[in-house]
Formats: sequence, structure tokens, C-alpha cells
Amino acid sequence: MKINLIILLMVVVQAIGALFFMNDIALSLLGVERQPMDWQLREIMEIGAAVALLIGLVMSGALLMQSQRRLGRAEARLQRAASAFMEVLEQHFEQWGLTPAERDVALFLLKGFSTSEIAGFRKTSEGTVKAQTNAIYRKAGVSGRGQLMSIFIDDLLTKTPGAVSEPLQRRQG
Repeated sequence: MKINLIILLMVVVQAIGALFFMNDIALSLLGVERQPMDWQLREIMEIGAAVALLIGLVMSGALLMQSQRRLGRAEARLQRAASAFMEVLEQHFEQWGLTPAERDVALFLLKGFSTSEIAGFRKTSEGTVKAQTNAIYRKAGVSGRGQLMSIFIDDLLTKTPGAVSEPLQRRQG
């Protein structure tokens, strides 16, 4: 809310300063006669308009730098979350004793790819992928993709780093 007010104020101040100069130039180009103005008042108005534009420039720069810092922090948090997710994956894959091929298939499953897409990626038959998928589910103690995904979501939402949840069937039993 505060940042929106600052942005609005910045835009208004810059608009006033710009309109002053644009009005002056437009009237001169069109040859419109104006009432003479005291030169001191005129100088004060020009200085005020120039200062308003400079303030707007400084505020724009500050907001841009603030946005860049926020973006950097968000990217760092995203990187930490991705790293934590990969840690959880590796811990479970190790605990379940997945083969390298099963690990690849499990990653593709978690990313939402179909059996035929996974077979295409791995340059193998759909039957092989189905057999590997069944082996993954058996080793993980789940009956399908949704339950497999829920293990990882549950760990990321409720567990401390390094803790690996038990397979779903053992937790339900």
C-alpha cells in the first residue's frame, strides 16, 4: 500500500513538472500571447518543475533498485526451495533403493509426464516404463502417482530438513 502511494506521488510530481515545460513550449510554438509574468516568479516555477522532475527520477531509481533487490531475494528463495526438493527426492530414492533408470522415471512421473512421453524421452518401450513405474510404486509403498507426489509434498510442508517420511502404506497401517 505504501509503495503504491509513493509511486502515485512520483507520477503526479513528474507529470506536473513535465506539463509545466510542455505547456510553455507549446504556447511558444503556437505563438500564443501570454500575460507577462514577474521573472522571479517564473524562475521559481521553472526551478520547482525541474526539482519535481529530478525528485521523480531519484524516486524511480530507488524503486527500481528496490525491485531488483526483491527479485534477487525471491530468486534465492526459489533456488533454496528447489535444492531442498532435490534433497528430499534423493533421500527417498536412496531409502527406496531405486535404480538409476527408476530414478529417471520417478522424476518424469513427478513432473507429470505420461508413460508414452517418458518412453520417448528415455528411448525405451512403454512396457519398460510401466514396469519401472510399478517397481517405483512398490518400493515407495504407494499405489499411484498422486500418492507418490503426496510423500514429497508432505515432507516439504511438514518435516524438518533431512527427515524422510515412511512409505504411505506404513503410515496408514
